[in-house]
Amino acid sequence: MGSRLKVLIVDDSAFFRNRIAAALNPAEEIEVVGIAANGQEAIDKAQALRPDVITMDVEMPLVDGISAVRTIMAESPTRIIMFSALTKEGAKETLEALDAGALDFLPKDMQGSGKAVEEINDLLLERVRAVGRARLPATKPAGMHFRPQVIRKPVARQPAGGRENKPAMVAIGASTGGPVALRQVLTALPRNYSLPVVVAVHMPGSFTKAFAERLNAVCAVEVKEAVDREMLKPGMVLIAPGGKQMTVERGPSGQQVRVNDPLPGQIYHPSVDLLLSSVATSFNGNALAIVLTGMGSDGMEGAKKLKTNGSGVWSQSEKSCVVYGMPQAVERAGLSDRVLTLDEIGPTLARVI
Repeated sequence: MGSRLKVLIVDDSAFFRNRIAAALNPAEEIEVVGIAANGQEAIDKAQALRPDVITMDVEMPLVDGISAVRTIMAESPTRIIMFSALTKEGAKETLEALDAGALDFLPKDMQGSGKAVEEINDLLLERVRAVGRARLPATKPAGMHFRPQVIRKPVARQPAGGRENKPAMVAIGASTGGPVALRQVLTALPRNYSLPVVVAVHMPGSFTKAFAERLNAVCAVEVKEAVDREMLKPGMVLIAPGGKQMTVERGPSGQQVRVNDPLPGQIYHPSVDLLLSSVATSFNGNALAIVLTGMGSDGMEGAKKLKTNGSGVWSQSEKSCVVYGMPQAVERAGLSDRVLTLDEIGPTLARVI
């Protein structure tokens, strides 16, 4: 076993600092190397302790969490997990922190008891382990994500059988690292983009509307949170609402999305597998799926159904992923027609019209 993951805990609440430490301390491969009660302490200790992972609160005295993330990523880049309030304002702040360089976020809800505490602790441990192995984002000047990407020849891998058809629509799935990756992909699409796009990204219900609005403000294409029975339209991007399941089906006047409550036992909501599987059925081999950065393997089964029906599948390359879980599952299953870096996906997709 390699060296232990060093974690710095940042929160102005002693209760939350203690709860996070209590969740992490029992794990043999994790070592809590320090705590900080405000953003300035976080900046100082990030430089002094060189942790592998920082858990960061947003609202703190002296220097807030978002400002601390910006400074840390500029001076001593570190993998950062934000603790976020599940509110509209919390979503806005968390998205700003992700833009600033944070890799992931968790709801700030650690006041349960019994089994609820165990589940929260398990989730925290899972995220810390995953982010601890994640690739640090390349440091870029503020606003870099909004600039057009340089179009380069995509790196193509051996196709997983069959030819790549010109699709009638695009479906994208993502998880950890997905919000920033999706913005980079979607800002590369031109205003006159001719294909409808549907997206499932693992996010809480209170986040996806703010995320869609944020994307809509910087993209040439229209981006919105989907509503039930909304029609797919050329050049429109529909984001699956967090906490719901979104599928695509043929309606009375064309293809539409259906938005429903998740069923018991469904781990992800929205589920990339469920969305891609419905696209495989409703578009019958005439779609393109793109699986971006994320933990786990959500999307692999859906990609398999798409490939069986003759649709194309792209996956994000390992070197450009924050967490190479979902794309790896697709590539290892032999389903990827193209394995592209994040810089290549948007410009390549923009030429698929």
